[in-house]
Order: sequence, then structure tokens, then C-alpha cells
Amino acid sequence: MKNFLAFLLLALTISAFGQFRPNSEKTWHREDFDEKQFSLGYFLGTNLMSFKVVPNDNGYNQQGMVYLRQENKMGFSVGLMTKMKLHENLDLKLEPGVHFAERNLYFGNISNETDSVREVKSTYIDIPLLLKIHGDRWVNTRPYIQGGLGYMVNLQSNEKKEEDNQDNMFRMKTHNFNWQVEMGVELSFSKFKLTPSLKGIFMFNNELVQDNPDTNPQWAGSLRSLSTRGVFFSLKFE
Repeated sequence: MKNFLAFLLLALTISAFGQFRPNSEKTWHREDFDEKQFSLGYFLGTNLMSFKVVPNDNGYNQQGMVYLRQENKMGFSVGLMTKMKLHENLDLKLEPGVHFAERNLYFGNISNETDSVREVKSTYIDIPLLLKIHGDRWVNTRPYIQGGLGYMVNLQSNEKKEEDNQDNMFRMKTHNFNWQVEMGVELSFSKFKLTPSLKGIFMFNNELVQDNPDTNPQWAGSLRSLSTRGVFFSLKFE
């Protein structure tokens, strides 16, 4: 997926710059599209999510290093977009999406290999409200930056499960809140608009659900909080 998206982005970028001929021959595509009050679209992309880790006192080794180690895998994102034009250079956007993520946690304070690894799979439904500020259009390109707040539901949180890490069940909170910021460049073609973008998402809240009171504190008990942060690369189509 990573190699495919990199190849697709390169091909589209070359195609976009191929539109820029000498000044007398420049072709402006879809100028009417920028004047629409409302517009719809969708996006596809990849993500890389990790945890911001805050250990408890028993989460450090004798050298003062954190026991927990992470292995983060590339995920997939897909979603829809709606835009309402507020001003010539200002839009209000709603971009509901689904993000699939997978992270492995390695607890260095546990010698048993089976018990020391926890696979954390997450499916987040993200509903962000964003404010977008973009520059003036130069032929068929227009840069922008946007940011806002989001509400995320983790469909694989296991929050309501009675089992915990003693039963190989890592639990997280279902309902979460985040802030996010994004930048990109809109590329207008004759039939559609394509936008490569790079976004960061950062959770406000602690997602960790502590283990049951009678469970060994070597897992969740060694952590004070876990909060997701992620980098997202997307291709948006309008």
C-alpha cells in the first residue's frame, strides 16, 4: 500500500506540473468549482499511529528507562468530505472517516514472551469539524492549511469486556476526543480536483482502561496513560 500510494502521488504530481506551460498557454481547470457554496468528496490514505506513553512508578527499569516498547504498523484510512464556503479563502469542513490501526506493545518487565506482548488493533470512526484557510489559486494549484477538533469512537476498544490482560485482553476507552492539523495542495484537473495532504491527529484524553484490581500490575498497572497520536497521508478527490 505504501509503495502504491507513493507511486500514485508521483505520477499525479508529474501530471499536474505537466499542465503548466508557458504563460500564454496555461489552461485553468474547473474555475467554477471554487465558487460553489457546497461540495462533496472522499479520501483514501494511509496512517501510522503510535501511543504517547506516561508510565507509573513501576513502569521504569533500574536505569530509569521505560519498560514499554512499541511497534507501530501502517494502517488504512477512508472517508467522506463536505465543504461549506464561508469566504473567498475560508471554508468549514466536515470529514467523517474510518481509520484502521495496529500497534504491538512489548512489556520489558515481563520475561514470558507470550505475556509480554499485546497486540492492539483499533478501528476508529473519526468525526472532525475543521476550519480551512487556503491561499489564492495559481493556475491549477492552491495550498491550504486546516485544523479543528474531532470525536473518535474506537470500535475495537474492549472497554466493556470483563476480561483483562490476565486473559490476554488489552482494554481501551471507546469514546475519545482529539485535535488535528493538516496541510496540502489542491490540484485541479479537467474532470476532478485532487488533493494530496498530510495530517496529524492527537488525542486529548487517556485511552487506557486499567486492569481489574486483582490482576498483576505488570501490564496496565505499569502505565498511567496512553494517548494516540498519528500521522496521516491522504489523497482527496472532489
